Amino acid sequence: MNWIYYTILAVYSLTLVYITFYCLMQFHLLYHYKKSKKNPQTPPPHIAEFPFVTIQLPVFNEMYVVERLIDCIMAMDYPRDCFEVQILDDSTDETSDIIRAKVRQYSAQGFQIKHLHRSDRKGFKAGALKEGMKSVRGEFIAIFDADFLPRRDFLKSTLPYFQNQKTGVVQTRWEHLNENYSLLTRLQALQLNVHFTVEQQGRSAGKYLLQFNGTAGIWRREAVETSGGWQADTLTEDLDLSIRAQLRGWEIVYLENVGSPAELPAEISGIKSQQFRWMKGGAETAKKMLPAVWRSQLAFHQKLHTTLHLLASAIFLFVFVAGVLSVPLIFAMHQLEIESDIFTFFLAGWISIITIYYAANVENDLARQPYLKRFLKFIFLFPLFLGLSMGLSLHNSVAVLQGYLGKKSSFVRTPKFNLLNWEDSLKNRKYISGKFSWTTIMEGLLTIYFLGGIGAGLYFENSSFLLFHSLFSFGYGTIFYYSVKHFGLK
Repeated sequence: MNWIYYTILAVYSLTLVYITFYCLMQFHLLYHYKKSKKNPQTPPPHIAEFPFVTIQLPVFNEMYVVERLIDCIMAMDYPRDCFEVQILDDSTDETSDIIRAKVRQYSAQGFQIKHLHRSDRKGFKAGALKEGMKSVRGEFIAIFDADFLPRRDFLKSTLPYFQNQKTGVVQTRWEHLNENYSLLTRLQALQLNVHFTVEQQGRSAGKYLLQFNGTAGIWRREAVETSGGWQADTLTEDLDLSIRAQLRGWEIVYLENVGSPAELPAEISGIKSQQFRWMKGGAETAKKMLPAVWRSQLAFHQKLHTTLHLLASAIFLFVFVAGVLSVPLIFAMHQLEIESDIFTFFLAGWISIITIYYAANVENDLARQPYLKRFLKFIFLFPLFLGLSMGLSLHNSVAVLQGYLGKKSSFVRTPKFNLLNWEDSLKNRKYISGKFSWTTIMEGLLTIYFLGGIGAGLYFENSSFLLFHSLFSFGYGTIFYYSVKHFGLK
């Protein structure tokens, strides 16, 4: 029987080694991020002439937000004879009628705006972008998803960076229109703030490969064409093209100080579909691009960081396995008379993550809020965020495994509902998924499982996993609760 206990201990320890290593590499990005703050780059001079720009708006069934998107884009502070708008519409509902009306309105005012409607949705978003490329007239291509509301000076803020002929992409930071709508939106904002500060700016400062985030950025048309164009063989066509472009020698410029407001998913099925697409697409892109990365002329440290970047979604597999094994590990430690001190080293990972999230959400004053307010909000939200992330580990692990195993699935977009204030209601909204999946049932069972882990720890007087199991039970319980609650909204 002891060999089973030793096996559990060994596998659990290996998962913690990987998680800790990943966290420390993220901490390394924080080092570069802090360094970049001390030596900010001087922005390029303003452009004297306005190049022609194509603005692409890929849309699929977005009746609640498409009108405000078009109005926002048409109000761009840029000469109207120097830009065109392509609405790449794959919709199958009344969204298309809304678009047609807006196109007629702005065409009558002299704007260059086209409605490109597809009925087959081949290749999903990548297919729509690829189709739009056939009639693109601009030297530069700005892309915005349906839930974004870019600032009027977006083009004037980003185009100067293309004076460097090596610049292929300029990516801006996502801001949050509805961060305070609910607990779910607040927790999402906490995580995205890390990506759009420490990760993106840290990679930029460290000269590592960055990524175009699919929206709120602008491409040099030549960079898209010379890098193989949009390809639909992964669910993260943006990450895929980003890596291919940088391996071709193009550079990505990240602008932390240029914000692009967007709406966060407000209901759990939207969050899950977004997470599934990001996690599975990341795994697919890793499988596709890692061989090319390691064959490239990049330095070893660049290859290492790029590998961890592409394998980022796999962290959920290790978190899930570590969580599941931690309950029988209590029994193993009692039987083998092992003290919990052997896991003290792995506290380095916890400390690293806390520091990173503190830097992105408290030290960073992008929200322009008083320090005490930011700090108190962080103290309250961060443990809840950890629990929610751990509660998503089953759902995201399934996505990652499907990506690595090559199982194909549709591009399930994340619908937005124009929910900006807490008074706005989700009830009776279209697009809310009516499916109740097997993972939701498992999330309910895992809630009970980790409550049992808490009980086992108390019984054996082993408190080393108490916080761990409390976060897991809270996370799985929260995901299960919202899944049931939002299922009833259908």
